[in-house]
Amino acid sequence: MPTAAGELYVRDYAGNGPAFVMLHGFPDNLGIFDKIVPLVAESGRRVVVFDFLGFGDSDKPGAGYSFDQQAGDVLAVADALHLDRIIPVGHDAGGAVAVNFALSHPERTAEVALLNCFYGNSPSLRFPELILFFATPELSALSQHFLRSPARFEQIVEFQNAVFREILGTEEQIDYDEFLARLIEENFSRQGSGPAFAHMTAQLLSEVAREDQKMAELEALDVPFRLIWGAEDPYLSPAVAEEIAKHLRNATLTVLAGGGHWPQLDRPAEVTRALLSDAESSK
Repeated sequence: MPTAAGELYVRDYAGNGPAFVMLHGFPDNLGIFDKIVPLVAESGRRVVVFDFLGFGDSDKPGAGYSFDQQAGDVLAVADALHLDRIIPVGHDAGGAVAVNFALSHPERTAEVALLNCFYGNSPSLRFPELILFFATPELSALSQHFLRSPARFEQIVEFQNAVFREILGTEEQIDYDEFLARLIEENFSRQGSGPAFAHMTAQLLSEVAREDQKMAELEALDVPFRLIWGAEDPYLSPAVAEEIAKHLRNATLTVLAGGGHWPQLDRPAEVTRALLSDAESSK
């Protein structure tokens, strides 16, 4: 699907009602929704997933990556598919994009779903070490050095994977190793998402500060939100969800026991039920 900066890789599953448009964070891609897409589509609802520019199988323009650009990618997909109203489903940094889209285009937003994400600063907000390493301006020379060395970068990713997986149950750990860890590794190796990852993480802290300035606008936004959270996330805990919900006029929070940072992978059936039950009014 064309944009001014390059082609987006998009998958569109036919169905009724406002489309669920699923938005990944970094360092992953649309594959993180592979377990819930068929479940939502089987219910008869329309689902759209895509890779942001720079990630997965979308084009890699090499520059211009930003949170505003990603919100523009969402609009480009909605326009190209003639979607009058959508339900952005944002995970991790994709959650910030979902909120930004709703603020800019409330008339195009039926609802917003947020999965283990962030928006603005809060007392409980804690970023993974891998992300914070690349987000800290004073460490940019060192982090870029690691990014240019596949072996060194792999060591950081392995450390981060170990932290995420250690809180999971045995079955979820096996699934993490066989699916998610491979997806992230391939995203950097075969799919070449390193530059986009570096650009996006470098803007993370300033983006969070910018989000703080939008809180009054968010509190006035008359769009339903549903927050669906893995309880065992070692970084973006349910307390982060509760703090985000304080700024929302109409929000529900579902906390899933046993789910980690990627609840859509750890508890796909439960996430799907939460999405569909709370979306009935949007049909």
